[in-house]
Amino acid sequence: QSQLAESGGGLVQPGGSLRLSCVASGFTLDSYAIGWYRLAPGKERETVSCISYRGRNTHYTDSVKGRFTISRDNAANTVYLQMDDLKPEDAGLYYCAAGPGTTGCPLRENYWGPGTQVTVSS
Repeated sequence: QSQLAESGGGLVQPGGSLRLSCVASGFTLDSYAIGWYRLAPGKERETVSCISYRGRNTHYTDSVKGRFTISRDNAANTVYLQMDDLKPEDAGLYYCAAGPGTTGCPLRENYWGPGTQVTVSS
């Protein structure tokens, strides 16, 4: 069964850090662009960050630029999202999705995971 699984979420104080992981099973990630998306109550789904299949192109939404870093280890079939200097508005359910795309973000979501919850609160 082909699927993605996220991990690394949790409760962190403002200014803290988390590293999210997105691991693929049943297929290899190296042919896909990967996106990290955030769902928060009362807000539309937001594309937080994306990375092209070789990792040469990345995208960040303006609110996380300079604080979040996306990377991938195709040998480990994993994509990471390092989140530093977290703010309360970063909270939400983060999920990853894989799909075709050569310039950064997936053009469609062929695979996605259930997500991992991030809470930023003092």
